[in-house]
Amino acid sequence: MNIVTFLEMAASADPGRVALGTGTTYADLLAATSRLAGQWAGAPPAVAYAAVGTPALPVALFAAAWTGRPFVPVSYRLADEPLRALLGGQAPAVLLAEGRPAEVAATVDGLQIIAPDEALAATGQAPEPVQDPDLPCVLLHTSGTTAAPKVAVLRHRHLTSYVLGSVDFLSAGPDEATLISVPPYHIAGIAGLLTALYAGRRIVQLPNFEAAEWVRLAREQRITHAMVVPTMLARIVAVLEEAGGGLPYLRHLSYGGGRMPAPVIEQALRLLPHVGFVNAYGLTETSSSIAVLGPEDHRQALTSGDPAIRRRLGSVGRPLPTVEIVVRDSDGKEAERGELWVRGPQVSGEYAHGALTDADGWFRTRDGGWIDEDGYVFVEGRLDDVIVRGGENLSPGEIEDALISHPDVAEAAVYGIPDDQWGEAVAAAVVLRPGAAPGAEDLRSWVGERLRSSRVPAHIVFRDALPRNDLGKLLRQQLKGMI
Repeated sequence: MNIVTFLEMAASADPGRVALGTGTTYADLLAATSRLAGQWAGAPPAVAYAAVGTPALPVALFAAAWTGRPFVPVSYRLADEPLRALLGGQAPAVLLAEGRPAEVAATVDGLQIIAPDEALAATGQAPEPVQDPDLPCVLLHTSGTTAAPKVAVLRHRHLTSYVLGSVDFLSAGPDEATLISVPPYHIAGIAGLLTALYAGRRIVQLPNFEAAEWVRLAREQRITHAMVVPTMLARIVAVLEEAGGGLPYLRHLSYGGGRMPAPVIEQALRLLPHVGFVNAYGLTETSSSIAVLGPEDHRQALTSGDPAIRRRLGSVGRPLPTVEIVVRDSDGKEAERGELWVRGPQVSGEYAHGALTDADGWFRTRDGGWIDEDGYVFVEGRLDDVIVRGGENLSPGEIEDALISHPDVAEAAVYGIPDDQWGEAVAAAVVLRPGAAPGAEDLRSWVGERLRSSRVPAHIVFRDALPRNDLGKLLRQQLKGMI
């Protein structure tokens, strides 16, 4: 199956249903896709996209799939040289871009550059769609927070498996609308687009995230569903706390793409008690979510007096029905605590240089974690981020939660630094709230009252901001070595 099949099904079943914005129907979207696919009959063998999310995004994505070409979204926010390098690695290709990204692309050989609006104005006549499920559908550059980005290969069979296992066809009501503010080069931006279209939910695009604008658009467009990354939710919560008004139409808010600080999700649950929150854990290489913590899990964990249930708020939930997740030690043997491995039909585990799944289809996530007796998965962070102090593995996340719970702390990042006695010592970079001025010793005492002494930061530095990539993901490796 090709992902174009989803669009054809929707356009056949309900051609007049609005798919994008306030007026683009499924019939309109299919027609625009067909015209662009026809125009690309003799074009280069790949389609790259270096622009914000506009109606041209789904048209280009489906037109690429129609013609059997891989779709390659790249970050338009990259500096000139990294952007030039990524684009050069995909040439020869058609590139949808404008502004600075188009100017940079003009210096790269082998790129046929068109503006997004030009793609929407195409007039070609398309042949029958290519229907090979093994063809590469989307090529995504991994975030590269601990190493240089790699190109993950998601084939049609991976993405169609994810969509079919996640939502039911045209299951959305006529009043439902989803707000997509995650950029196109993030797996959640692609997966969210596909699942919303297959479910029949109207899509509203926010090209560049800004919390106040997100809140305004959610209210104006009567948004019922949305997905955000943790830093987005923290900023949305701050806007709601300051301005009030709530999000009266919102029913379902999923979050993922990074670790969610416990104080942030707890406050969001209290501010928006009518909203069903979902924590979705996945990777680029797994075609998006592989485990989810559902709305009822959130509500039970927030109000329960049972510590085992309460701690589930810090989990990523249970694996999807089509996915298996196990924990293995450094020797590859199953263990109570160690590295999370995953397999299932949506799991690619493939990069441009080759596949990294084992003979049985298992893919190493490089995330440390464990699974409780009820099947809830707990992610402790990237294995490279775990602090080994005197032979004890410490999770930065629980120490960060303790720091963030201090009323004067806005953000915190915990990491290990070399120590002659313990091997590694706990260090923390802290961003204070405006006007706050607690000392390092005050924060150490605060953590010591809540966690074991081995988890108290030996070194605390105060910073104006934490280093993050353009998706808001913490660049913890940049902090290592700082005291």
